[in-house]
Amino acid sequence: MYPLDFPLNILRKAKPGEWVLDPFCGRGTTNFAARLCGLPSVGIDINPVATAIASAKMVRVHPDEIINLCEKIINNTDDPIELPSGEFWELCYHRETLREIAKIREYLLKNAQQPAEIALRAIMLGILHGPKNKRLPSYLSNQMPRTYATKPNSAINYWKKKSMKPERVSTLEVVRRKAEYFYGKTPEFAHGIILTKDSRTIESGSIPNKFKWVITSPPYFGMRTYVPDQWLRYWFLGGSSDVTYSIKGQIQHYSVEQFTKELAKVWSRIAEFCESGAKMVIRFGALPSRALDSKKLISKSISLANAGWKIKTIRSAGSSLKGYRQALQFGSVSQVALEEYDIYVILEA
Repeated sequence: MYPLDFPLNILRKAKPGEWVLDPFCGRGTTNFAARLCGLPSVGIDINPVATAIASAKMVRVHPDEIINLCEKIINNTDDPIELPSGEFWELCYHRETLREIAKIREYLLKNAQQPAEIALRAIMLGILHGPKNKRLPSYLSNQMPRTYATKPNSAINYWKKKSMKPERVSTLEVVRRKAEYFYGKTPEFAHGIILTKDSRTIESGSIPNKFKWVITSPPYFGMRTYVPDQWLRYWFLGGSSDVTYSIKGQIQHYSVEQFTKELAKVWSRIAEFCESGAKMVIRFGALPSRALDSKKLISKSISLANAGWKIKTIRSAGSSLKGYRQALQFGSVSQVALEEYDIYVILEA
């Protein structure tokens, strides 16, 4: 969740036609910055929730196309094949709202190639759950954080304690407002590709060109709860209707040494897709719960890659509290945020 200004300020120095890569693209901040600068880009991430959202930042589509698609799906008289059941689902969504969600989910599991489909999928991921407000509803669920999905037992206990029942929310009306807000005016199109793949083992055929710029922010050591935290969004993308705690495929966080080696594999692999003289900027830090020397860790990973990357300078990026961090959205922060760094690297090989 680093701010858009970070890649945007760097890419203002790029020349037209120079390709940009983010091997840990997350929700596509670097790729959107590249689009704003008119630059072609590729984003890679192993997380399908993140890449679904990132892909929607690359399309050019009119809001009416998204709204009409959503209305067509909802008005289909066929009942959804799979409608999750149980106390959590009964308390999380009004039954009619859940039917609409399930219809859209089933359609998009089969059709997510056209710009309107890609955009609708991302909008649905964004509105799937979140806080209730006194104005027009912005989310489809009963009271819940928007950045992560509460686990079922905790959610049930909270809703019962507060005597909160799910209200009927029109999925189409929320989609309509979001589509008009996000796609009412979009930047000029720039070639952008988002890949749901592992940057440690990305195949050569997946990459269309050589890169001049790499701008990225890897997961910090110990940051490995994304899958269970996003379990509802994983369900919408075809996953289980129960919480999944697997971290299969993710960079390992069992030890600092292993984590450093895994990062090194990424730097080594992407060097093969970069031009000589390519510039890489990495924003990196540490979690307060896993305090460590983040400069030393990232520097060692670049050295271990042995791929021609040379660190030119390391600059302080300040505390993460200066950016937009999820912790701030839920009241007081119990631990002091640690300093983050921007590591400037060049490919000399």
